[in-house]
Amino acid sequence: MKSKQNRELPPEQKGDRAWQRWLHEIIYENDTPGGRAFDITLIWAILLSIGVVIIDSVESFSLRYGEWLYRAEWLFTILFTLEYVLRLISIRKPLAYVFSFMGIVDLFAILPTYFSLFLSGAPYLLVVRALRLLRIFRILKMWHFIAEGRVITQALYRSYIKISVFMLVILILVTIMGSVMYLIEGGENGFDNIPTSIYWAIVTLTTVGYGDISPVTPLGRLFAAFIMLCGYGIIAVPTGIVTTEFMSAVQKGTSPESCPNCGREGHDNDATYCKYCGTHL
Repeated sequence: MKSKQNRELPPEQKGDRAWQRWLHEIIYENDTPGGRAFDITLIWAILLSIGVVIIDSVESFSLRYGEWLYRAEWLFTILFTLEYVLRLISIRKPLAYVFSFMGIVDLFAILPTYFSLFLSGAPYLLVVRALRLLRIFRILKMWHFIAEGRVITQALYRSYIKISVFMLVILILVTIMGSVMYLIEGGENGFDNIPTSIYWAIVTLTTVGYGDISPVTPLGRLFAAFIMLCGYGIIAVPTGIVTTEFMSAVQKGTSPESCPNCGREGHDNDATYCKYCGTHL
């Protein structure tokens, strides 16, 4: 098998500037010394930046080292902003990366610090950077974990229409159940209005059972028992839907290689072209 450095580029990639191809190889790939060093450095920066946010939330540390923590946070934000810009200019279709899952995570990892100039408390939203640690799977060559995670994501995506219809039916049911319980119990037993009764129906149907509101009359308790029994059967429905889609998705393997054009992953193992933009892989 030819290495990345020696293989011939397809026609649509020959027009790329050499520095752009080099930058893509460093930032998006980790099978070269430079790419691996970049990813490891990035992971450490993410861990340190999350640590700064956590430490800053402790009042004793914030009072004593607040100024240093503030400077450190801006330093990490500037570094991550630079990294985000480099990711955009190293691929031919930057918008594909911007609207990808990791692109959105990377953007939200830097926005809170800039929002802090206008909103107090915004920096604590920087804990979203923990999602960026998903890149560690690429660094450690743990592709099978990424593949399994992608299978679950695909199963959930394919199930969302069925689950949406199911949730609409559940919403109608809890509205009816809450209204009936409001008529049975009334305000004297804690069911002051229909919205409160609907809240009770949701808590009961999902078998959560907070206990802040409970029926008192024999008829109300009988109706509550009926809702509880229905809850066990209803919970199994979305599980079955997702399981079916999961078994369908697991049949297809995926490759960890990222597209040099849009930066997205998740292609089939035997794919020659990117399934998102059609670029030669």
